[in-house]
Amino acid sequence: VQLQAFGGGLVQAGDSLRLSCEASGGTFSRDTMAWFRQAPGKEREFVAASFRGGSSAHYASSVKGRFTVSRENAKNTVILQMTSLKPEDTAVYYCAAGRRLILSTIGSLNAYDYWGQGTEVTVSS
Repeated sequence: VQLQAFGGGLVQAGDSLRLSCEASGGTFSRDTMAWFRQAPGKEREFVAASFRGGSSAHYASSVKGRFTVSRENAKNTVILQMTSLKPEDTAVYYCAAGRRLILSTIGSLNAYDYWGQGTEVTVSS
């Protein structure tokens, strides 16, 4: 099983960016697909998730209203559309997949079975 994240880059504050994560080596249509991020010197933190095949979407308070998570199950792809980016959004963004995840653990790193390699997002002020 592999997850590959794409779409990172250098943008200015207020810009938008679209990250995508492609999963291969299995079927993920029923799984929870999520995005986490890790800023320099900080712990990895939850950003957003598409719960169990897309039944619901969940966001960290810091990105709610600015980021949108969606998925294309036929393509095993999860997308993070980021708008109104801020310098504090600068981080390496990781996608993750959880097979038997329950809602109360959606923000927990340990709940996820597979991780992608990360894509770097830098937002300049």
